[in-house]
Amino acid sequence: MTGGLRFGVEEEFLTVDPVSRVVTPAAPGIIKRARETLGDRVGAEFTDMQAEARTTPCVTAADLHAQLVEGRAVLASAAAEIGVGVVAAAAPVLGRVVPAAVVDDDRHRHGDEAYRALHDEITICSAHVHVEVPDRDRAVLVSNHLRPYLPTLIALTANSPYWCGRDTGYASWRTISLQRWPVAGPPPYFTSARHYDQTVEALLGTGALVDQGTIFWDVRPSHHLPTLEIRVADVPLTATETALLAVLVRALVGRALAAVEQGDPGPQVPPALLRAAYWRAARDGFRGAAVNLADGTLSPAIDQIDTLLDQLPSPGRWPAS
Repeated sequence: MTGGLRFGVEEEFLTVDPVSRVVTPAAPGIIKRARETLGDRVGAEFTDMQAEARTTPCVTAADLHAQLVEGRAVLASAAAEIGVGVVAAAAPVLGRVVPAAVVDDDRHRHGDEAYRALHDEITICSAHVHVEVPDRDRAVLVSNHLRPYLPTLIALTANSPYWCGRDTGYASWRTISLQRWPVAGPPPYFTSARHYDQTVEALLGTGALVDQGTIFWDVRPSHHLPTLEIRVADVPLTATETALLAVLVRALVGRALAAVEQGDPGPQVPPALLRAAYWRAARDGFRGAAVNLADGTLSPAIDQIDTLLDQLPSPGRWPAS
């Protein structure tokens, strides 16, 4: 099952001045040129300092990796044509982003009105892995199964220790920054797609969401694709690391889907411990201690990573993908 699930990735990048290395609002020009080659596989993000490259749905890891490499290369070439660069960093290393260069359209102006100073730190980049699932009911139950592994994925992919010239002391400042948003972080535990939809409808009514695109939970059913979107990771430094992340996420989804089809709705994780595990993973990455969600004790993060991998099929038993 794991190898048969189609999957794809969205990667976000910062646009920078190639000499000073500070972030610069050059994304519109880069995207315009990159679209000549990539078409819809490139697009804008929240600010004019970010550009996104996407893959098409893939069956094999080799296809996915090739598209990731191509997307990065085309964006870099398009940037060079106008005298700028793109970098795979999850937060601005140098430069000023307050106020953020938010894209000027009706949707983002509405977001500015709703979220105000939260937009000051929206210049952050992640990697979103989409995995195809049979239906939305199973998607939200798979989400329940993924919740315990989200801190481990944060630790594995942490790539934002700096913020605008300052060493934050965290491995993933992007993760910490996002926690201030009204609908962000680990998703709630859901019993069905109807439960999910009722929750989203209530949140829309409060004004905490501009639209379904501002659901920043780290796992969510896509509102426009037949996929479950796992968006917990900082954008990795290399295309190979992103491909490995996507293969790992697909394996987790495949295992969770099998459990759901056996009638397992997923484990209940104490929200307070999950929040603490997020904080610990974002602070220390994979070199520090991690929170055991069963009892709140600490153990080396690398041990939790090994445990996660041990629970999945060994590479020798994975399909050729």
